[in-house]
Amino acid sequence: MSTENPPEKEVESLSLTAADGSSLNPSNPTTQMSAEEKFKLVRSIGEECIQEEELLNLLTKKPQPICYDGFEPSGRMHIAQGVMKTINVNKLTSAGCKVKIWIADWFAQLNNKMGGDLNKIQTVGEYLIEIWKAVGMNLEGDHVEFLWSSKEINSRSHEYWPLVMDIARKNKLPRIMRCCQIMGRSEQDELTAAQIFYPCMQCADIFFLKADICQLGMDQRKVNVLAREYCDDIKRKNKPIILSHHMLPGLLQGQEKMSKSDSSSAVFMEDEEAEVNVKIKKAYCPPNIVDGNPCLEYIKYIVFPWFNEFKVERKPENGGEKVYTSYEELIADYEKGELHPADLKPALSKAINKILQPVRDHFKNDDKAKALLKRVKGFKVTR
Repeated sequence: MSTENPPEKEVESLSLTAADGSSLNPSNPTTQMSAEEKFKLVRSIGEECIQEEELLNLLTKKPQPICYDGFEPSGRMHIAQGVMKTINVNKLTSAGCKVKIWIADWFAQLNNKMGGDLNKIQTVGEYLIEIWKAVGMNLEGDHVEFLWSSKEINSRSHEYWPLVMDIARKNKLPRIMRCCQIMGRSEQDELTAAQIFYPCMQCADIFFLKADICQLGMDQRKVNVLAREYCDDIKRKNKPIILSHHMLPGLLQGQEKMSKSDSSSAVFMEDEEAEVNVKIKKAYCPPNIVDGNPCLEYIKYIVFPWFNEFKVERKPENGGEKVYTSYEELIADYEKGELHPADLKPALSKAINKILQPVRDHFKNDDKAKALLKRVKGFKVTR
């Protein structure tokens, strides 16, 4: 990383504030926050929380709860994995949590990502860490820990494999098959034995990492519920809390989620400014319609949490410049036709490009990052 202009200094990062309006200091996050304030901040991450009262109790009683998120290094990073994850991690660390990010290289191999080539998978993992550093994830102190599954499991195999075996023994095959969504698969897919083993391992990860909170996407919900059910099986009182974040849709009409194999379905973290502009220009954005509108979802889940506002620049005859300070205000105008897609899209492109510029700079100026990106772009994405 360049020492002249550290990306985290350049980025106009999200501002996290306590209830009294004072800014939060991530290196000493709990000094100004009550349990209720921490709960409100952490709860804002999740589209769903199982269970809220457990979360409040945890934040009240434990000084540094452990949150876990895992990802398969499986290709280039899209904006949800890059920016939304950074927003969520920074909220968690500001609320006093420790975040363990599980780089699931063995899991990607089990799931045949990168053709099952572990060296390629690990190269992608290094590239993803470089992006999070560049975009402004708070990595000061020991609040965030990157853990490679292959290394951790090998070093503590005597703890890990008995857990996996016990979870497998206590569940019938149809229950494990229902978790296939976590791998981007369905129960109708022809699965390898490795892919059937995968959910048992991911369930074990939660206990292996001593996680209090599972902070993953809604698509990972079923295996997190499996972990809570396993607690019932073993008569464990303290169950992992599930905090599932929203899944951003693809940019084109009818795309329920982003796809790494379809470059037009998402903005990627090192996309050039012109690429972002073209993708947003082509994105589905029907006038007056909020539901199923990916451009509005980008604004709600990325732009507003990052900047706390959305600025639209228009000619005076089209309404002039307007700064929206809430998403509700914006969608009210959009539904009435007072904000048109032709004005919204350039404003969205500009905001996204502002967030991504430090990442582009890092991959242009840092030799290690530049080499990683070149290698990753040369890899073929496999399912």
